[in-house]
Amino acid sequence: MVDVTEEEMDNPTFRSDTVLSDVHLHCPNKRHLMVRLNAVGQPVFLSYFKLLWNTEDLAFEKHVEEVTTGAEHQYRSGDKLCDKDRSNLKKERELNSKGVEALLDDDGDLEVVRRPRSASDLEAEDLLRDIMCPVILMKGREDAFEDEEQECTCSNVVKIEHTMATPLEDVGKQVWRAAFLLADYILFKRDTFRCCSVLELGGGTGITSIIMGTVAKRVYCTDVGEDLLAMCEQNVALNKHLMEPGGGEVKVKELDWLKDKFCTDPEVPYSWSEEEIADLHDHCSVIMAADVFYDDDLTDALFRTLHRITRNLRNSCTVYLALEKRLNFTLRHMDVTCEAYSHFRNNLNDLENLQDRKIKYTVEPIKADFCQFLVYERIEQL
Repeated sequence: MVDVTEEEMDNPTFRSDTVLSDVHLHCPNKRHLMVRLNAVGQPVFLSYFKLLWNTEDLAFEKHVEEVTTGAEHQYRSGDKLCDKDRSNLKKERELNSKGVEALLDDDGDLEVVRRPRSASDLEAEDLLRDIMCPVILMKGREDAFEDEEQECTCSNVVKIEHTMATPLEDVGKQVWRAAFLLADYILFKRDTFRCCSVLELGGGTGITSIIMGTVAKRVYCTDVGEDLLAMCEQNVALNKHLMEPGGGEVKVKELDWLKDKFCTDPEVPYSWSEEEIADLHDHCSVIMAADVFYDDDLTDALFRTLHRITRNLRNSCTVYLALEKRLNFTLRHMDVTCEAYSHFRNNLNDLENLQDRKIKYTVEPIKADFCQFLVYERIEQL
């Protein structure tokens, strides 16, 4: 028998050591390659994330237009409808035109017209969401990537090294949906970010900075932890060919939100030079962060960092914050809540209401209904 005090029962605590992103489970890769172990012994995987841009822009826009033309698209999308499907479609149209007459079979029973199966099957294939199982361990990079190199051209995929299940303090090594959402917005508003100087806070694997690097002049991708920053730098190198046509540059740097100053110690990897800090203050016009609001203390630290940096910028700056609203059932509220999101919104309101003679903040929401340029599952909680 275990004695539990009344206070302990009122305030139960559940702990989990592992956090898992499901982005890699819903992407069009045929397989994910485990390429190495990182410095702390975690398996590192290489994933290909497909881009729907450049030569595929027109095809993608056509696809979006077809999806929004209404229910009839479901019937037109299949070129090889069986005779029964065509007959059912004809009957349904006749019924819709009459409005009141029911369809009956030879015995007088009500006949229900169903959507053609062949069309629905094609619709399911268009979702590109086969479940992937990362089980292949390869020793040599060249042999491992041979098939993928044949299937993917250099201009339509982003290659990202990442881990999968990690402790909470290492979640930056995983790939998260809000990073894709922000990347979509960057590609949708390319002209807005062209030739800009950009700072990303909590860049993680670097995927958003890499996409920004295809249009911006210079991107400072920042995070903490030498192992994470090394992975980020590797991803920048893997995707350098995407940024070269526009002359973009991504610099991986350390930026700890819990410290008041940039790290300038030349002995520390990924530290800042005085020239880089001056360049950031003189030219930065965009700051961005994706899926970094999961811990209240870190959220507070991020907003303090935002205020400290923006006060020192020479020009006005736009900050883009993307996140996934994660709902959880809590015993304290006995209801579904989103405490991390609520804390984020409170900080956002405090920032907007901040009385500062030097700087003023305004907050505007952006609807997530812009075009999707990366293949992932865009859920409504983004």
